[in-house]
Amino acid sequence: MKLQQLRFLDAVVRNNLNVSSAAEELYTSQPGVSHQIKLLEDELDIQIFERSGKKLTNISPAGEAILEHVTNLLNNAKNIKQAAREFSKSNRGSLTIATTHTQAQFILPPILQRFSEKYPHIELRVHQGNPKSMCKLAANNQVDFVIASEVIDEQGELITIPAYSWNRYIVVPNNHELTRMATISLSELAEFPILTYMLGLTGRSQLDKAFQAANLEPKVAFTATDSDVIKTYVRLGLGAGIIAEMACNQNDSDLVYIDASHLFPDSLIKVGFRHSRHISTFQYDFLHMLAPYLDIDTIKEVVSTRDHDKRKAMLPEGKIPSFQQMQATLPK
Repeated sequence: MKLQQLRFLDAVVRNNLNVSSAAEELYTSQPGVSHQIKLLEDELDIQIFERSGKKLTNISPAGEAILEHVTNLLNNAKNIKQAAREFSKSNRGSLTIATTHTQAQFILPPILQRFSEKYPHIELRVHQGNPKSMCKLAANNQVDFVIASEVIDEQGELITIPAYSWNRYIVVPNNHELTRMATISLSELAEFPILTYMLGLTGRSQLDKAFQAANLEPKVAFTATDSDVIKTYVRLGLGAGIIAEMACNQNDSDLVYIDASHLFPDSLIKVGFRHSRHISTFQYDFLHMLAPYLDIDTIKEVVSTRDHDKRKAMLPEGKIPSFQQMQATLPK
């Protein structure tokens, strides 16, 4: 049994039994992947996959029984390499982050700039996408950290650390009717077409829950993944935008930003990582830069604690900074 065979097996499973996609991910050939998996099956004397001709159709019961062990072995192999790097080339390596467009555009740049200045030989990699798929990358140990809102808690394999809280702003053109209201209520906002984020992105679920709790059905006229795209269509007069406060730009002289924190509950941005992974020194430093209200010793204690309630007790919500407080700690 070879470690490479286990990597091939893991890639095939993660790519929904598509051998071609697995081979592409591994920078190798499809016949090579198929051959190595067949050799592994012969050695173990089991059939890992069910087949229809040459096509893999399902994972066999025997395959299901070994897959968890395969995942643990691959994670442990990665941890061994990371631990060894601490002593051999501690100033080299990579930091891989999965996150949403909003975090990549508005929060990470100053943090990664500071990190890069301190660790110039660490390669930075940022994956952007849907929060659920980004969380899965972290749960599968394919990235070091995932940064996302509430959806991150749906992945039981992840340890999470709150970074900061945030809320929303209504964005409208200068002459919009909402700019003439002293205080906007949810019912008044629901009278206008709404432009906001797609389902599953940037705390959208919290927005929907607020309307539902008030027995209101908003007229969602347009959704997008990008705050700037939402603002573009606000300028065209399609309706009132609801965006994350991180995306507000006071240099937009043709737009008015209206604080909506009285309408919607705060959301939390958290950083998550697989509970069994090895955290390098420079990765602890990154966590501290992202959550500066926690010292590195506290972060290490959180990482080493497997009990969820104990971890939560180490992270009292009263200490979690708001976006404005977080922004004050970032380099300009």
